[in-house]
Amino acid sequence: MANTTIYDVAGKAGVSLATVSRVMNNPEKVNAETRDRVLKVIKELGYRPNAIARGLASRKTTTIGIIMADISRASTSQLLTGIVDIAKKYDYAVKIFTIGENDDIRESMRVIIAEQVDGILFLNDELVHDDMDLVIGQIQDAQIPVVLCNVFYDGTNIPSVNIDYEKATYEITKEFISEGRKNVYLVSTVRRYSVNNHKLIGYTRAMEEAGLEPMVFRTSGDVQINSLHFEEFLKTKKVDGVIAVRDSIAVSFINMAIKNGLRVPEDVAVVGLQNTKYAILSRPTLTCVDTPVYDIGAVSMRLLTKYMKNEEVSEARVVLPYRIVKRESK
Repeated sequence: MANTTIYDVAGKAGVSLATVSRVMNNPEKVNAETRDRVLKVIKELGYRPNAIARGLASRKTTTIGIIMADISRASTSQLLTGIVDIAKKYDYAVKIFTIGENDDIRESMRVIIAEQVDGILFLNDELVHDDMDLVIGQIQDAQIPVVLCNVFYDGTNIPSVNIDYEKATYEITKEFISEGRKNVYLVSTVRRYSVNNHKLIGYTRAMEEAGLEPMVFRTSGDVQINSLHFEEFLKTKKVDGVIAVRDSIAVSFINMAIKNGLRVPEDVAVVGLQNTKYAILSRPTLTCVDTPVYDIGAVSMRLLTKYMKNEEVSEARVVLPYRIVKRESK
């Protein structure tokens, strides 16, 4: 069959593309039964990898795949910087893949696995649990090492690097309450993210322990949209504290609060849960829970390296420390 492809081999043998590749390049890593089945199909179909494919298969460069939702968020650039800095030290090549909310998960993962990356850092915190099940299942079937980077996937032993967002949000909410503020809102996003769910849990626990009603206001990360939301919000809601899941959302709220005659922090205190560049550009400057995003990226890359090299791993689920950076908004 002159135009037989690796896809034809994988389909007839009932295995993944990565398994076919391993049979051809690292047969000792494939169990005997599967290896024999794939070799039989290769012979039947007359499959011959072309020169380019052979060159890729024998390359010495280690390639890391980064799967993310988008690259527009300020925190994402810091994560990537941490990842790339460590990748450079090991002479690793990096490929970035995006999976959006309207993308076909199966097709996206098929393309990523076909790239024959040596390890995957998963940064996409927008997928629902069923989609995460699908993604992780395909990665594991392809036997590719994976680390979750600033992403939560509950109930699994998948290696991950995060901070304790629940505890951090709980502590900052308790601070608001200790100052006598009773109308403290958590301002989150309309779109649900795994990290923000943990922030919500911490905030809710602190409010309920104090006998206060948790109040969540959901808006957009788009400034033009959330400015309109905040203008309407301030007309109808009594608020003396705001905890925003993103710094950009916190700064947008500050601007609208001041426009509406409120003093920050005297009338309403505001805290962001990231500590990005927006925090020091804000006027007043923004108090933040400092998420060490660069470190999360760097540690994730180093952890993935250990798995790819089959090194001993003492801690698969790493929780990094955080701190509260006091500025003028609280």
